[in-house]
Amino acid sequence: MTHRIGYLIGSLASDSINRVLATALVRLAPPDLELVEIPIRDLPLYNRDDELEPVAAVTAFKSAVEGADGLLLVSPEYNRSIPGALKNAIDWGSRPWGHNSFARKPTGIIGASTGAIGTAVMQSSMRSVLSFLNAPQLNAPEAYITFRPEVFGPDGQVHDADTEKFVAHYMEEYAAFVERVLSLTAPGHVGDR
Repeated sequence: MTHRIGYLIGSLASDSINRVLATALVRLAPPDLELVEIPIRDLPLYNRDDELEPVAAVTAFKSAVEGADGLLLVSPEYNRSIPGALKNAIDWGSRPWGHNSFARKPTGIIGASTGAIGTAVMQSSMRSVLSFLNAPQLNAPEAYITFRPEVFGPDGQVHDADTEKFVAHYMEEYAAFVERVLSLTAPGHVGDR
């Protein structure tokens, strides 16, 4: 069975290294995963006053998240935390109360950075947020990618055998995780849609 996986890129930069990483994830994903980007660029800043009459971009975003079997968050780390654009998207997707689009979505977190620790601190912060939203997370393998331009081509090619093997393994583990979570997930959690 093919599972539709929505991926969110935490950087809005057109030349984002995490967009390059996402392209590699799409290329290396097992055949039972169909990866589709869920864009976050057009979301306005979250404002509770706008929850009940959201703009079209918010409605489309929530619909895309709800239509996905699982989610991949592909994100940099900004100032040892979650990038504002990605946190803003998560805030919109979790609101209004009782309409949490992220609940029970098997979620993977992966990110690239030019720094030595990759995106470890962002991922730790993100795990707290996702736990509160009742979004099961792939805990292992952890994937903190130190990005080197010579390793990743813009077309998703990975020019280092060890890195390609690791990223492919991550995607295989994520696919197995999605299958496990979806086989166990039951509707009816208080506060969920």
